[in-house]
Amino acid sequence: MSQFDVTIIGSGPGGYVSAIRCAQLGFKTAIIEKYSSLGGTCLNVGCIPSKALLASSHHYEELQHFADHGIDVSGDVKVNLTKMIERKQAVVDQTSGGVKYLMDKNKVTVFEGVGSFESATSVKITKNDGSSEVIESKYVIIATGSKPSTLPFISIDKERVITSTEALKLPEVPKHLVIIGGGVIGIELGQVYMRLGAQVSVVEYMDRIIPGMDGALSKELTKVLKKKGMKFYTSHKVKEVTRNGETVTVKADDTKGNEVVLEGDYCLVAVGRRPYTDGLNADKAGVKMTERGQVEVNDHLQTSVPNIYAIGDVIRGAMLAHKAEEEGVLVAEYLAGQKPHIDYNLIPGVVYTWPEVAAVGKTEEQLKAEGVAYKSGSFPFKALGRARAGGDTDGFVKILADAKTDEVLGVHMIGARCADLIAEAVTAMEFRASAEDISRMSHAHPTFAEAVKEAALAATDNRALHV
Repeated sequence: MSQFDVTIIGSGPGGYVSAIRCAQLGFKTAIIEKYSSLGGTCLNVGCIPSKALLASSHHYEELQHFADHGIDVSGDVKVNLTKMIERKQAVVDQTSGGVKYLMDKNKVTVFEGVGSFESATSVKITKNDGSSEVIESKYVIIATGSKPSTLPFISIDKERVITSTEALKLPEVPKHLVIIGGGVIGIELGQVYMRLGAQVSVVEYMDRIIPGMDGALSKELTKVLKKKGMKFYTSHKVKEVTRNGETVTVKADDTKGNEVVLEGDYCLVAVGRRPYTDGLNADKAGVKMTERGQVEVNDHLQTSVPNIYAIGDVIRGAMLAHKAEEEGVLVAEYLAGQKPHIDYNLIPGVVYTWPEVAAVGKTEEQLKAEGVAYKSGSFPFKALGRARAGGDTDGFVKILADAKTDEVLGVHMIGARCADLIAEAVTAMEFRASAEDISRMSHAHPTFAEAVKEAALAATDNRALHV
């Protein structure tokens, strides 16, 4: 029977990064993945493929505005969805192959099959051909991730009523794509197909899209997407989804009980994700679960069984790949006797639409609810030289700072390159910078990052220079 110091069940960003760090720290490490490709949901049917399609569709949309830049494109410009999806898959394959390379480089033993507990230190690997083997491990890290959620009355047929997984490989551009859920996944995939020519309607139960982010970001993104043709039905509760041939009918009620009926050829159910522990047999090891189906962990991400840990989407907190990575590293270093930490308030969130949306720290709504005295400074991209030069003038940067100490409490931005700009805010907040600290840092001109400096100036003493 093979024996390991650390065995990780699941090879998503949390799992494979944890495996690398464990190996770096001298642990004999194994990783178990039930699929033939490594990388989990993020690399195979999540972050990476969706960004590949967002990039391809963005190029197509930009082509429509080349004339504004003095570039005349003659002839027919057509979308080849099949080729677009083939490119997406090539990106996925290359990325997954990169993970395999990293496992080999770090001498991590990879097992293909379903990992399940036989005991707290014994893990059974059931392979696709029906055979199995059991390995022993001093420590086990559960990194089994999540799967798309649905609503009890919706039947996902994976043809016309689909999840994000199927939306990444549709055989055609929908005529009318009805999306249930106005969160990150629904809005991103909605923009992909709207760019390619689909009519897109979003039905959201809450009173705004991307409801977990600052209200100002939601308002601005709604405005931009509406202008481009996306339709929104916020504060609507879906009550029925039926399919008849190639037509899917979605019925929903607004807050007054008025019924709205939407008919489309595809319906994307994007109502969130659920922790995935199917087949794990956690009870055999004595691992406790929460009422929400998550693995219960303490501050060190240790489960109810001392030698078993859990990370990523399968535990509490935001379901983000980079959060899972940080947790994977934390557990590895904790097992090695180090004292790592994670400030969950400083895990950034990003929506990869265009304009991009990014945020870190507290929202205005949260600060108000907590009774925190704060000041706010904003700077619009339309006042930014680099944004005007490129034609990307939608959006703004908003900085929230403590009214007394000036410490930055939250940064919220929407606009070009915000997915990258947010890292500056995270760095500043990790070192407990004040808005004045950021305002006194030199930012290259002309860049999008100048919007962060200007917002800090606005928050410091309402003295932004260029607005």
